[in-house]
Amino acid sequence: MNVGKASRTSLDQTFGYRRRATENSELHAKPPKRIAGLTLIELMVVLLIIGILAAAAVPSYRQYVIRAHRTEAKTALLRLAANQERHYLQNNTYTDDLALLGFGTGVSDNGVYTLSVPIADTITYQAIAVPTPGGGLNDIDMSQDGACARFTIDSAGQRGAFPDPDGICW
Repeated sequence: MNVGKASRTSLDQTFGYRRRATENSELHAKPPKRIAGLTLIELMVVLLIIGILAAAAVPSYRQYVIRAHRTEAKTALLRLAANQERHYLQNNTYTDDLALLGFGTGVSDNGVYTLSVPIADTITYQAIAVPTPGGGLNDIDMSQDGACARFTIDSAGQRGAFPDPDGICW
């Protein structure tokens, strides 16, 4: 049986036979395709890069969260100071009753800071905000903030923070 060259080639391709290149056109055949995918080493390099980026980003994010929650203490103290002045105008004295100043529970809006007024008389007052142990409503514990552990404000408008080594708290 005499099978032509074209039909022989199609039969070989159909059954998966590989013929030896004998003619010029068959010498320039395409190489077999490489299967696409990732090697284990490539995958490990990607994981290493992600780990390095995460190691740099997490502490930076934590500092951002700490600074954002410091704002809660400052806002609460400024609101308390405004309410103290309003109370003084009406009663000619400052008060240490946080409920009269709009802080019935004695904490900031999210409960992250506990407020107190240790000094209040007819001349002056001092208000203090310290981190609430265990955090507030959003489970943020600011007792880990070593730079700005306590905020204060007084009747003269003097703002302070302790220990505040760099003067960045207020």
